[in-house]
Amino acid sequence: MAIGSRSLAADSHPAWVRWLLPSAGDLIFVALLGLLSFTTLSVRLLGDAGIGWHIRTGQLILATHTIPRVDPFSSVTSSATAGQPWYAWEWLYDVVVGWLDSAAGLNGVVLFTALIIAGMFAWIFRLLLRRGTNVLVALILVLLAASAAMIHFQARPHVVSWLFTVVWFWILESQMGTYAGSHSHSSDSLTTVRRSWPLWVLPLLMVVWVNVHGGFLVGFVLLAIYWFGALWQWFSLKGDRFDDVLQKIRTGRRARALALTGVLSAAATLVNPYGFKLHVHIYRYLSNRFLMDHIDEFQSPNFHYVAQKCFAGLLLLTLVALAAKRGNASASQGLVVLFAVYAGLYASRNIPVSSLLLILVIGPWLSDAMERLAETISGREIVVRWRGPASTSSSTSFLQRMETIELSLPGHLWPIAAIVLTCWIAAHGGKLGARPLMDAHFDAKRFPVHAVDYLEKQDVQGPLVSPDYWGGYLIYRFYPRVRMVVDDRHDFYGEEFLKSYLKMMHVQPGWGDFLQQHQVHCVVVPKGSALANILLETPGWQPIYSDDAAVTFVRPPTGLQ
Repeated sequence: MAIGSRSLAADSHPAWVRWLLPSAGDLIFVALLGLLSFTTLSVRLLGDAGIGWHIRTGQLILATHTIPRVDPFSSVTSSATAGQPWYAWEWLYDVVVGWLDSAAGLNGVVLFTALIIAGMFAWIFRLLLRRGTNVLVALILVLLAASAAMIHFQARPHVVSWLFTVVWFWILESQMGTYAGSHSHSSDSLTTVRRSWPLWVLPLLMVVWVNVHGGFLVGFVLLAIYWFGALWQWFSLKGDRFDDVLQKIRTGRRARALALTGVLSAAATLVNPYGFKLHVHIYRYLSNRFLMDHIDEFQSPNFHYVAQKCFAGLLLLTLVALAAKRGNASASQGLVVLFAVYAGLYASRNIPVSSLLLILVIGPWLSDAMERLAETISGREIVVRWRGPASTSSSTSFLQRMETIELSLPGHLWPIAAIVLTCWIAAHGGKLGARPLMDAHFDAKRFPVHAVDYLEKQDVQGPLVSPDYWGGYLIYRFYPRVRMVVDDRHDFYGEEFLKSYLKMMHVQPGWGDFLQQHQVHCVVVPKGSALANILLETPGWQPIYSDDAAVTFVRPPTGLQ
């Protein structure tokens, strides 16, 4: 089917029908929004206690109109942390979730996260189609990437960083002239993208990104990749022909534009409450080998779990796409693939970003390989590319028709209706009329929910110590009445403090020094843990509450006996 006939087919339906019918991208959005908002997956989004201190930080900022520079949550008094500044480097996200929690409770926080995830994957599906990926391959890749990203489907600022990464890639790829791949619908679509989203948008986006999440560093990696790709293309052009000379001039201009964009984006990162000190802090944090070796999310993935297996499937598809690709990949696309593979294998927290980048690159390659395979099986010689004149393959024609229909449905009324309805439900306590539909909460099997309920009734005082992965939840429940000793803000506490903390948690020689040093009055630890077992045998510590999740101990203020 030629372009003209494709457009004719798209326009054969009445306009109101095309506005009312949901596209596949719309259905992806509605399905993800519903699953993440109204099912047990909403509890999964609250599986990381860190959202607790993010919410309280945002509410503190809204109440004081000041971004904190000193820690308000911890009771630490050791020389390792006393007097150290605290960098609330994700303050902009904190303000949003803090306001949402005040307005709609945890339902609002979960809805915000669900909207970002659902919108991002629906948009990626559309991007894949516009990049030349057929509907079937695009759907499979989106499902695989979403399954892999579920490892970090959590209400935390990194989810917003995923969206910024996709936007960054989209703009850079469009400027390199490869946005539509080898299967562009028309040159006009690419020209429109260039006019609509010039490179100067990136520094403006960076102003927001740097105040939302530390993942803004990925933006500079992508900028460096595309700058190097432009340089590689410039050096590869011989200039023997007039067309090559013109192409070399354009490539040189692109390289200079990318370099200027990088400089402006770097300057944009200074637009944060802490200036260049934030950069120093992030460098020290990420270069600390002890922290990187002991924080779970920085560990390499364990491929025995479902999400990691889905990522492994994407890696295998990447190998297939590279082997089946006709011609050489551009230097920038090849480097994006290398970066995505390395990042995903280096740390589990990188799997979602790696998966998104991989499917955006390999989607058109796999579709092209499928087309050539279909032509070979049917015994016909390849005379056209995917978007050329009609292929005699019935499967190819079917996928073309599906893509035409998908891209011709501009209404998006179903996603809009889903957003309005879900927001209304969240704003009314999670209920539709008298029927409860949303109930976002911290899982009592994962967090010491009932133990905290008991402590609130008993009016137990702090300082209170718990595992760092519970600290954010306890801050959410107790702040400002009770102070915690430790939570998951590892960049604030530092190496020496965390070494002492781990000695206590693992009950190593001198484990009680941590409790003495921080004058701990109450301990909440997982039932059956090493610390819980030894406290049961330690004079001076009294268990006052126990359930399947946690055991709570208190002691007199005189200290360990």
